[in-house]
Amino acid sequence: MKADVLVAEIGSTTTLINAFCGIRSGEPKFIGQGQAPTSVLEGDVRIGLNGAIEDLKANLGADKIEYGEMLATSSAAGGLRMCVHGLVYDMTVKAAEAAALGAGAIVTMATAGKLSEYDIEDLKEAKPNLILLAGGTDYGERETAVYNAKLIAASGLKAPVIYGGNIQNRRIIEDVFSRAGIPVYITENVYPKLDLLNIEPARKIIHAVFEEHIIKASGMEHIRDMVTGNIIPTPGAVMEAAQLLYNDIGDLAVIDIGGATTDVHSVTKGSDEIAVMQTTPEPFAKRTVEGDLGLFVNAKNLVDMLGSDKLSAELGINTAEVMSRYRPIPNTPEQFKLTERLCLAAGLTAIERHAGALRYIYTPRGRQTIAEGKDLSMLKYLVGTGGALTRLPNREQIMRKLADCNSGGMMLYPKPGRLKLLYDNHYIMASLGVLSKEYPDAALNLLKQSIDKSNL
Repeated sequence: MKADVLVAEIGSTTTLINAFCGIRSGEPKFIGQGQAPTSVLEGDVRIGLNGAIEDLKANLGADKIEYGEMLATSSAAGGLRMCVHGLVYDMTVKAAEAAALGAGAIVTMATAGKLSEYDIEDLKEAKPNLILLAGGTDYGERETAVYNAKLIAASGLKAPVIYGGNIQNRRIIEDVFSRAGIPVYITENVYPKLDLLNIEPARKIIHAVFEEHIIKASGMEHIRDMVTGNIIPTPGAVMEAAQLLYNDIGDLAVIDIGGATTDVHSVTKGSDEIAVMQTTPEPFAKRTVEGDLGLFVNAKNLVDMLGSDKLSAELGINTAEVMSRYRPIPNTPEQFKLTERLCLAAGLTAIERHAGALRYIYTPRGRQTIAEGKDLSMLKYLVGTGGALTRLPNREQIMRKLADCNSGGMMLYPKPGRLKLLYDNHYIMASLGVLSKEYPDAALNLLKQSIDKSNL
């Protein structure tokens, strides 16, 4: 069997292989999928990759799989861990954080202002894969970023540093880290002037730096023996796919309710009416990751949030007993009931945290309405991806409740009944995100094959 491209998704526990043909001919097709346990912690990523290819062969009934290229996304070994440091939290820090999250990182630490000796201790404890240093609008404040650069350079950390702050500091920042033997990459300021976000250049360079350094990570050293093309963080690949789909169908949000986290990606400019009420700028493409909302690793958090006794009464099950035998993939009617209820709770909470809201403030002139956070009011589509929202039997009922959650009208989110539902039925959105780097037309074609076209 011949495939043009294989795309590997190297997760923390499972490695997937998705096979595609017709990439160059203009008639792309999804052939099939294989999976195997991830082997990064065993010291060699190739074991899991070869295992997934063997599973793909078995699923297709093929004796051999030949392919031209292999691309990859990775969230193995804790994913891309980043720390971000800026000047003012609501300005440069939030901008840097948005760039990191949009690229697919897990932000393990964020600080505003000058770093203290305790911050440096926390930074060492965080063991970041990458550090994003920002601070100061262009031709504005200079001292803080330089001060922080010198402390980080003297800390003994060797994680690569991306600098996206005041343009006037570029030479000195580059010199500080170069003298310390720390790789440093210069990009455009993430917050070049007041109320202006500029996170796309940083997001792109984060992908490039991740690809350059992931091959040196423990267990990933031999990845280039098999993977010939791009390697980007898995959540960053989903964002790439979301932006690709936006260019074709318009404003959308993508929700992925996973075993450990729940991610929401939105691509929308929002409305002019809300824009005049917003207190701070928000990115056009935004990702939030909720580390406390997951269907397996964090299932107990969700049960505690909802109440075990209330769940038992609502679902007609013994929640404690079901949890004692709970599995990542449900295999009994009781487990399916509980998983679907937890899936709904995780999704509702994640969307509420991702979307902005209207708020009343009182001034000498009376009550005024302001808008805080991301404006999702112009969304047209809600896209479900990930195992839960592509595989659970009652996914449509869950997604409809997620789409219609703004019953009170105060969220910056569409009113009930307005959002159309789409599903990544082949569960290939992340793979298509990395494929789009080289083959955007083919990736879009495949993405539209995976979703239900009748809702477009």
